[in-house]
Amino acid sequence: MDRAHVERMAQALARPEILAHDPLGLTALRRALEGGDPPLGAGRRGALVGYAAGGPRRRLVELDRRGHLVAACRWREDGGLAWAKCLSAAGDWIGVEPGAGATRAWGRSDAIWRLAPDAPWEPREAITVFEGVDWARLEHIPPLAEPARLPAHAGTAVLDLLAGFMKDQGLARVRYRGPYPSETLFTALLECFRHDPAEPAPLDRFLGGGDLDWLPAPHERHWVAKGVCAQMREDLDKVVANGVAYYRPDWQAVTRREPRVIRAVGERRICSLWALGRSLEDRLVLSPAGEVLDAPTPRADPRAPVPFKPLWTAALAALIARESAPALNASIAETVAALALEWGAVPGDLLRMNGARARVSRRLLDAGLEWIREAPPGPDRGGRAGVLALEVARLLGPEVRRQAQARLEALPPDAQRRAWEAAETAGRRPLGDAVGRLLTLLAGGSG
Repeated sequence: MDRAHVERMAQALARPEILAHDPLGLTALRRALEGGDPPLGAGRRGALVGYAAGGPRRRLVELDRRGHLVAACRWREDGGLAWAKCLSAAGDWIGVEPGAGATRAWGRSDAIWRLAPDAPWEPREAITVFEGVDWARLEHIPPLAEPARLPAHAGTAVLDLLAGFMKDQGLARVRYRGPYPSETLFTALLECFRHDPAEPAPLDRFLGGGDLDWLPAPHERHWVAKGVCAQMREDLDKVVANGVAYYRPDWQAVTRREPRVIRAVGERRICSLWALGRSLEDRLVLSPAGEVLDAPTPRADPRAPVPFKPLWTAALAALIARESAPALNASIAETVAALALEWGAVPGDLLRMNGARARVSRRLLDAGLEWIREAPPGPDRGGRAGVLALEVARLLGPEVRRQAQARLEALPPDAQRRAWEAAETAGRRPLGDAVGRLLTLLAGGSG
């Protein structure tokens, strides 16, 4: 083990706010660092994990390369996990407490809490629960009761904690064991695991019942500037800057269609607002190691917001449903119908959700209509109109699906089961006239 890593961990353990998480365990770890085989793990990007001295491999603390605490665990004398906490990419402390909850679906559950940021373990808000697991002997990825209640990036932080434990325990392959595997869960798992590389259609297989092997591959989270978290494995996977998340487009064989992307340009990694195959605005420039090189000021747009034309509603519901689990069709239509959609200024982003109001950047509409008008009248304009409509649908899609899934999960179990059974027998629905009318409007140069 590199002595620089050992010294960095020792310096962190000398800080009272870190030592307070487990005074006995962390004091023993600090003493063990002086031995010939310190219980310490180092990530390729500079993250450090400190383990309990002696006995099974049980992680106690995780640090980023600047010494920020990323996760901490407390173990009971009987070898079980007392609690674990992790810092999400959005800067929220999220806690897991084994056996602290219960649901009718699976009985004994582990609770997820929002924690006070300035105490070792101080739950402030109950978020949700997931199926209880034996953290010392993990076997599968458990189902979560109410994913819609999770704060942004909290789910992937907890999944990364789970993947780290699994890797520590030598698990090579695991599966999700729960109801309703969804696209949202699939993309979250991609951040902390790798899907079976031999599977030619991993998403379809996962949506077909969760029957897909996952290989634990935890990431590293580094706070590289104020409000900026760089999430890394071999390269930058995700950057969260002041609450806005940017993703690299390629995840193994899966291409993520994201409106906020990380693109490689030589030795730079550029976080861009992306649509219509181009950057609408570059928001952050980083090195391959995730260090911030430049942070341009957001572009201003003084125009007042205006509502979407009514025909967008049904068309967006159809387009979002086309790329979602069929069981969500009805819930997606209800969710979109309940939204107040408007075009307006969204400084530094393309979308702002505020309760039932969704504001989409007017600059996206302007760029799309200009691009459509550049094409000669006829099929070319119609094709570009379709691209613009899909861009808006995919921008709204993640939040719409999240709300639609919450609607479905709020139904009685029998109603949920009927929705999934009906979806299994129904074929893919046609997009319908609403989409055609919207494309005609856009192809005519109006939105």
